[in-house]
Amino acid sequence: GTAFGELKGRLHAPVKGEVTERFGSPRADSGLSWRGLFIQAPAGREVKAVAAGRVVFADWLRGFGNLLILDHGDGFMSLYGNNETLVSHLGEPVRGGDTVATVGSTGGNSASGLYFELRYQGRPFDPLGWLNLK
Repeated sequence: GTAFGELKGRLHAPVKGEVTERFGSPRADSGLSWRGLFIQAPAGREVKAVAAGRVVFADWLRGFGNLLILDHGDGFMSLYGNNETLVSHLGEPVRGGDTVATVGSTGGNSASGLYFELRYQGRPFDPLGWLNLK
């Protein structure tokens, strides 16, 4: 029942892996900046919801591959892209730690891994300060 805004620094990483791309760093393929993190991980590894929310998008989207978006309320959303499969479906409530997808390479990245983004009122922000990566 904790509001998402109070979870800063306490969210668990959505997947166990190595952060290879960081928010704000230039993308090699386009010259644009990364708007989230790319966490390299083996295909098929479970992707977990970082907090409770409701699935507001669960489909393939160009540039994101199989994408799942959770609405956490109060203007906060989390995005999980590049997935092999989506386990959760549109409209479903999820709890923090629930498996929502499996890692893949559907978003155009050469490596398997998860693209993870946090947004507040539609604008992406750096998720690293929100995650407890220990």
